[in-house]
Amino acid sequence: MVTQSTDERLDEPDEVVELVDDTGKSRTAVTSAPQWKLIWWRFRKHRLAQIGLIALIVMYLAAAFAGFIAPFNTTSYSGEHAYHPPQGVRFSFAEGFYVHPTTSEVDIESLERIFEPDTSEFVNLGFFVRGDSYRLLGLFDSDVHLFGPEDPDERWYPLGGDRKGSDLWSKILYGSQISLSIGLVGVSISLILGLFLGGISGYFGGWVDTVIQRVVEIIMSIPTLPLWLGLAASVPPDWGPVPTYLMITVILSLVGWTNLARVVRGRLLQTRDEDYVIAARLDGVPTNRIIFRHMLPSFTSHIIASVSLAVPAMILAETSLSFLGLGLRAPAVSWGVLLQDAQSVNTVATAPWLMFPGLAVVIAVVAFNFVGDGLRDSADPYGKRST
Repeated sequence: MVTQSTDERLDEPDEVVELVDDTGKSRTAVTSAPQWKLIWWRFRKHRLAQIGLIALIVMYLAAAFAGFIAPFNTTSYSGEHAYHPPQGVRFSFAEGFYVHPTTSEVDIESLERIFEPDTSEFVNLGFFVRGDSYRLLGLFDSDVHLFGPEDPDERWYPLGGDRKGSDLWSKILYGSQISLSIGLVGVSISLILGLFLGGISGYFGGWVDTVIQRVVEIIMSIPTLPLWLGLAASVPPDWGPVPTYLMITVILSLVGWTNLARVVRGRLLQTRDEDYVIAARLDGVPTNRIIFRHMLPSFTSHIIASVSLAVPAMILAETSLSFLGLGLRAPAVSWGVLLQDAQSVNTVATAPWLMFPGLAVVIAVVAFNFVGDGLRDSADPYGKRST
C-alpha cells in the first residue's frame, strides 16, 4: 500500500508528490493534474498578470459597492465649489481625520475662482457615516458610507470637483459601473457570435464559409470609428440612460465579433482533419460536441488572447463615443461622460484633476492586457515546461 505524505510541487506543470510505501521507503512520482490547475500554476508565475488581476478585482469590487465607498451620490453638488481642487485628509488627536472648509472668490483680472482654506474651522471625517441615500447592489436602500464627512451637509473633495461642484471621486466610482460592465457584456455577446459563426464557417467550409467570410470582410472593411459614430448617432437623443447603454453595448458587440470569428475559423480549418476529429466523426459524435468539446479547447489560448484584447477595446470604444457626445449622455455617468469636461484646454489647464477619469481608463486597459497575456501563456502549460 502506498500513501501520500508531503506537499505538492506547484511550480511544475505536473503534480510531483513524495510517496511512502509499507516498508518505509520513499519515492517520487509524477501524476497528471486537471487543466484548470495547470493553468493556475503557470498563471501564478506571471507577476504582471497577478498585479493586473488584483487591480481588476479591486476595481470591480469598487464598482459593485460604489454607493457605499463614494462619499456622495451623482446628484449631489454645490455650485459654490465648482472646480474645487483636491483636498488632502489631515489627522490630529484632537479632531481625528479632518479637512478645512474653503471659501472662494473670483479673481477680477483672470476670472479664476480661488479657494482659500479656513483654518479656524474643521470638517470632521469618519468611517461608516450617514450621508446621501443609494441602493446597495441595486437591492437594498442605505445611506451609510465607508468614509466621508460626519455632517451630511459638509463637502469634501478628495479628487477635486467638476464644473457643477460634484465630487469627482464619487462620480468616477459610479462611472466604473457602466464603463467596466459594458466591456464584459459586450465581449460576452461578441464571444457567442464569434464562436458560433466562426465555428460553423471553419468546420463546414464550402459555401457556408464563403458567405460568412464575405460578411466578415464587409464589416471589417468599414473604418471602425466612423462606423461606431454612425451607429451611435442613430440612437434617439431622448432615450433614457438604460436603453442607451443597452444599445451602445449591442452596437459594440455587433462590430467586435469579426476578429474572434476569423481566429476561430482559421484554427478549425487546421484541426478539422486531425485524426481525433475524424475518429469522433466516424464514431457518430454530434457536430456541436466535436466543435465545442474537442476542437475549441485545443486552441483555448488563442480565444483567451482575442477576448482579453476585446474587453479593453470595448471600454475604449464606449469612452470615445461618450467623450464625443455620441454615446452615453448625462445624467448617465461613465468615464467617457466625465471626460467631456476635459475637452477644453483652458479647463484642463485650470483644473487638471478633471483628467482623473482618463487615468482610470488607462489602469483598467493595462490591467486587462496584463491578465490577458498571463492567461494566454497559461492556457498551454506544456508549451514551455519548467526545467
